Amino acid sequence: MIKVMYFVHGTTTDNAAKLCSGWKEAMLNDLGRCQAENLGNVSRERGDKFDVMFTSDLKRAVESSNIAFPDVEKHTDNRLRECNYGDLDGEHKSLVIYEEHVSEAFPNGESLKDVEKRMREFVDFLKDNYSGKTVGIVAHRAPQLALEVINKGISWEEANQNDWRKTGDWQPGWEYIIEE
Repeated sequence: MIKVMYFVHGTTTDNAAKLCSGWKEAMLNDLGRCQAENLGNVSRERGDKFDVMFTSDLKRAVESSNIAFPDVEKHTDNRLRECNYGDLDGEHKSLVIYEEHVSEAFPNGESLKDVEKRMREFVDFLKDNYSGKTVGIVAHRAPQLALEVINKGISWEEANQNDWRKTGDWQPGWEYIIEE
């Protein structure tokens, strides 16, 4: 068994402007840096202990992780990247409609099923290398929804419908148990 705590990166300049970054680099804004600091404080107060932390290789996730968890061993992994929205990277969030791109790739990008494939490879990597460990992840929306699909055995439609970004149910980390 592997315990995974999944955290999302803090607010970026793109998020604040209602833009979806995708693979475009976006930096945390002041609010995002504050959110990351608070996330780390809550995690420490809760007594979270991590054997290792993985982050997307995109700067917003790396910076969030470094602020929130400065003393935890970290590794970047490009399988944890946000969905590649292709031509829509950096465009207004009203144009980035997940429900329309479960199987069909974004123009010159990837589909949510492509993200799921990356995340299945990452979960297999965890099973092969981190049995019995507690792993932290700091990443993005699509990889988290893919983990929901993989770990809970739900459909993409259900994952999208129950996404905390739509329901307003943000929390300081989501726990997943990966059975080996």
